[in-house]
Amino acid sequence: MTASGFDLSPLIQLMVLGAVIALAPLAWVWLRHRGQSPARRLRALTLLTLFLTFDLVLFGAFTRLSDSGLGCPDWPGCYGHASPVGAQAPIALAQQALPDGPVTPAKAWIEMLHRYMATGVGVLILTLLAARWRERRNSQGLPGLGWPAVTLLAVSVQGAFGALTVTMKLFPAIVTLHLMGGLSLLALLTVQATRYDNAVLGTEPTAVGRGLQLSLLGVGLLLAGQIALGGWVSTNYAVLACQDFPECQNSWWPEMNFQQGFTLWRELGLTAAGDAIAFSALTAIHYVHRLAAYVVLLALAGLAWRLHQVKGLRRQARCLAALAVIQLLTGLGNVLLGWPLAAALAHTGGAAAMVMVMVWALSSCRVGSTSHANANAATHDNNGRQPATPSRQRSESIA
Repeated sequence: MTASGFDLSPLIQLMVLGAVIALAPLAWVWLRHRGQSPARRLRALTLLTLFLTFDLVLFGAFTRLSDSGLGCPDWPGCYGHASPVGAQAPIALAQQALPDGPVTPAKAWIEMLHRYMATGVGVLILTLLAARWRERRNSQGLPGLGWPAVTLLAVSVQGAFGALTVTMKLFPAIVTLHLMGGLSLLALLTVQATRYDNAVLGTEPTAVGRGLQLSLLGVGLLLAGQIALGGWVSTNYAVLACQDFPECQNSWWPEMNFQQGFTLWRELGLTAAGDAIAFSALTAIHYVHRLAAYVVLLALAGLAWRLHQVKGLRRQARCLAALAVIQLLTGLGNVLLGWPLAAALAHTGGAAAMVMVMVWALSSCRVGSTSHANANAATHDNNGRQPATPSRQRSESIA
């Protein structure tokens, strides 16, 4: 391992392994959709990549919550090897030096499995770009080539943040940005999945008023800010700073050090000056997230009610409402039950799913006059899509 924590010698092996991992989902898509239109194949591959990226985000949370983020303290391999099998000796020495430390065989495997999954998802996203490039002359309502290109750029940046997460020893700002990067990937893939869906089914987005679209954007920004605050709570291990509800430390306004808590560029557990961070700083981090949650939950409830008034967006409304309840319950579970792993994972998964639903709702609507939307409501199905014409249906069946 080099002094900087970067040892690129196992990189080629890791890339080959990622390609091998990606072969299984790619083969499944090819076999399942042989003879179908390019749009259908691209749609299936995008949905599968979206599903696996969601799994990757959850496994990344599990890696962090199981204290496995430094299970292999170098990057991209494990003590210069492509797997913990070749690193058994240095792992044993590290565990012997710090029996309760971050390096154990189990934690090394968790960390490397996360990297293997990330590499496989990267290969799938590269394949999406290549497949869309192949169909560049045959758009037919497909997402533009820029979408998979930006997604490939985003996953490359995400890989860089993954490397920095390890080499900078779980630096809270980097880990939080790594989480937000994973959610950005989910958002980009959700846009593409929705547009491929429209292209395959021959449907159009639901017409809504400008006000509703602005509400979607506004609540989406609130949600992104709240998720960033949640990431800051988790990466600073501030969940248990308040273990009662609705009060915190038996007070409606406990002692809080906002300056230390929200100094972004500092090492884990330390202030910017290098001193141990005060408990009141962790309290500030936790309590700001909790107070902001009340605002965001009210905003989500109002948005879900408004979306439910639009026939084409009722599924998204129901999903948002259900996810808001799940987030409330899992958040309370983290506080009152002492941060159990299941509740913490469910809380992260709920946040990721909420991002997907918000982007799905935004991608499923377009600005149009209210009268036009009402006039077309009867001709849209329950998902807000205009049914395909008979000629379109015939061409789909031939394809």
